[in-house]
Amino acid sequence: MSNWKPSTTVAAVVERDGRFLIVEEETPDGLRLNQPAGHLDPGESLPQAVAREALEETACRVEPEALVGVYMTRFQRPALGLDVSYLRFAFACRFLAEEPGRVLDTGIVRALWLSADELRAASGRHRSPLVMRTVDDWLAGRRFPLGLIHTDPSCLR
Repeated sequence: MSNWKPSTTVAAVVERDGRFLIVEEETPDGLRLNQPAGHLDPGESLPQAVAREALEETACRVEPEALVGVYMTRFQRPALGLDVSYLRFAFACRFLAEEPGRVLDTGIVRALWLSADELRAASGRHRSPLVMRTVDDWLAGRRFPLGLIHTDPSCLR
């Protein structure tokens, strides 16, 4: 019997003036581009997680307004024994404010605002194929109400 479970992650799609909030981060494969994203922590809802991750990685406070999509991808590195599946919840978020001087998460080099064309031109530097996919889905108008996601109070701190 298998004990397989995907890792649950969240990602923030934040657009302002035609540009998307992106992080440049250090990875084993070099500097990569990604949405502000990370893992769901115990005791938080998915919308809480995406707001926290965006703040920690970009020093920007955001508010999730809709679900863009739910995505699944697999990351494999057989030589290192890595085989991880990710279940990613991407949220359309509204930019609220920046917190200048806030220290960013370890590994985050900087936050950038890139147009969809600039992001597409840098596809070789994307952390995963989901980076552009979530932006393309956002551009296509994909938005689902947050009420689609229910978090039972037993899950919250």
